[in-house]
Amino acid sequence: MTRRRHLIPTLLVLTLLLAIVVVSPAPDSSKPTAAKIQLQPFEPAEQLIFEGEFTRSLLRGINVADLSFSFSYAPTGHTDKADQKQQAAFRFTGEAISKGIVSKLFGLNFRQRVESVVEPDTFSVLHTTKLDEQGKRKRASEAVFDPVSGKIVFTEVDPNDSTRAPRVVNSQADGRIVDIASAFYYLRTLKLEPGMTVELLISDTGEVYRTPVRIVRRERIKTVLGNVNTLRVVPELFGDGHLIRGKGEITIWFTDDARLIPVRAKINNSLGRLDIRLKKVTNGR
Repeated sequence: MTRRRHLIPTLLVLTLLLAIVVVSPAPDSSKPTAAKIQLQPFEPAEQLIFEGEFTRSLLRGINVADLSFSFSYAPTGHTDKADQKQQAAFRFTGEAISKGIVSKLFGLNFRQRVESVVEPDTFSVLHTTKLDEQGKRKRASEAVFDPVSGKIVFTEVDPNDSTRAPRVVNSQADGRIVDIASAFYYLRTLKLEPGMTVELLISDTGEVYRTPVRIVRRERIKTVLGNVNTLRVVPELFGDGHLIRGKGEITIWFTDDARLIPVRAKINNSLGRLDIRLKKVTNGR
């Protein structure tokens, strides 16, 4: 049985990082495929910065964490036979860092950083590294993905205890594999429409979960970009057999345009509510 997170702020804040962590089935003619465009919405060098506000009972509007996602290129180690140029892969990085108020309220400091390297043509992840710090507790892990065989090898170590044996999980998944850092970037390459449901598999710490993601409707909301048209997206992450046990719901709003920028997320469960809002976006175009 996969170990579950029980720390209140970490569970809520990092749900955005885990949202739509996907291992999608092989595409067919009835399912959306990656958009055929010269540049992906996040190219050539995008950075997204978010702030998370936690609300529980009488506690309202408490800034608990800063979150950031960034895109860049990474070498694959392979050379194109036609022009002898070094091939580039996609590199996605996600980071969540607690703010000082969290330590005062919950006695907790946390930081999680996830980096993945993705094959750009198929959007299959090749390699993931993660550092998870919760107070004095640290865990470092990596996952190696074989796009051909579908094999996933996840290895976790304790940087504070070199004598502790690594935890290794082997699993299998057929089709395109996307991890927690590249997750919503993959959705941004699709042609999303209200009423559509994209069925994905979620991969985390070597385990795999089947997850429907519903594109609910169009909404106009106020954001740091102004009043914009958005798509309301609901991934089913909570419940038995899903990534997070218990009752809850997460909603993500993407801009309803070619860039599909995630501008807001809201998480509700018995622990409280977390509002995550985009503070800043930069792009190298």
